[in-house]
Amino acid sequence: MGSIDPAVARVRAVFDEWARGRRADDMATSHAPVARVALERLGLRRDARFLDIGCGNGYAVRWAAEAAPDGMAVGIDVAPAMIALAQRHSAGYDNVQFAVATFGSAASAASAAPAFDAIFSMEVFYYLPDLDAALRQALALLKPGGRFACAVDYYGENTASHSWPAELGVTMTLLDEAGWRAAFARAGFTAVRQERIRQAAATAARVEANVHHSGEDWKVTHGTLLTLGQRP
Repeated sequence: MGSIDPAVARVRAVFDEWARGRRADDMATSHAPVARVALERLGLRRDARFLDIGCGNGYAVRWAAEAAPDGMAVGIDVAPAMIALAQRHSAGYDNVQFAVATFGSAASAASAAPAFDAIFSMEVFYYLPDLDAALRQALALLKPGGRFACAVDYYGENTASHSWPAELGVTMTLLDEAGWRAAFARAGFTAVRQERIRQAAATAARVEANVHHSGEDWKVTHGTLLTLGQRP
């Protein structure tokens, strides 16, 4: 697969390790309430072409494939073990594709061609070494009028998340809400809007019990930051 940025290599190693355990499926369970809302905001047509950047075990790709049975749902991830897991979970879907891929270099942003009606990313873009290039690439991959939904839990207002880079041993880009809006605007997105997706206390407690961890009160108080933008 060639050489990759050392920071990206570290992220790949973390997510490969998670894929080999049960952490990948736990993440899918934890992120599902937010991802459902994000896909609703994208409003997929039956013939939509959909891309999930950092697809993990492919849960959102499968949902998109069901929402767009006459279209195509594609998932990419930097971690080969994640893609292998997504492929196993997605057996029987005729309109899904998965690929191991890095994302967001200046070169890939410049060479991107419009191919998708909707793009989704859950908890990925702050890992990318060149955030501005990654956003430009996402824009370039969208057809005119296409929309990108970017969900992050690591952001300025959610102070409970600020220890994550040290805990994981990876580099992350920390932006607040205004910083994400500005980054989308710099990339060329229009109709940029944001919302906090907060989980009800009962839902958050049930999810935490299912994935065997607790203490994430920020899901109720701060929530996930969802930024949506459109290609003109």
